[in-house]
Amino acid sequence: MKILNIKFLAVLLLVMLTSIKSFSQIAKAEIIATGLTCSMCSNAINKQLKSMTEVDSISTDLNTNTFTVHFKENSMVQPKVLKNAVEKAGFFVGSMVLNMKIDTEKVKDNLISIDGATFVFVDTKNPISDDLASYQVMDKGFITQKEYKKISKSYSKYTTYSAENENNYHLKPIQ
Repeated sequence: MKILNIKFLAVLLLVMLTSIKSFSQIAKAEIIATGLTCSMCSNAINKQLKSMTEVDSISTDLNTNTFTVHFKENSMVQPKVLKNAVEKAGFFVGSMVLNMKIDTEKVKDNLISIDGATFVFVDTKNPISDDLASYQVMDKGFITQKEYKKISKSYSKYTTYSAENENNYHLKPIQ
């Protein structure tokens, strides 16, 4: 009888743990790096990204210099850590798109704080979704200089954007 109760409790615990929604976690990041000239350049970035404990796997498209980084479940990484890894390899981020789930109940005034980072949603014509969705990081250092100059005036309406705090990330929902 005790064995049956232990098995029942183990199954119940397993069901409860797997049914918990994983919100506000970056599942994947697509990074387009700039300044690469050869496959050895991409290898340097690949090495830096793979050295991170949160990274599960990386795929690389050498034609577009895109690094798709998949993260381990239940691990949280801030975008600045990815940017720093690319810069440590000697290159720059031209674009960063995060695929993540957002707990919409925790979003207040188009922002949410997670693990010391504040994510501010800009250009929210597309509704923020509880489902896995893509968001482009629109901050300086996460987009090209040309694009930053182009959008900086229009985004100045967001007080957090002009502050340039390294823990604030301005996310534009994309389809």
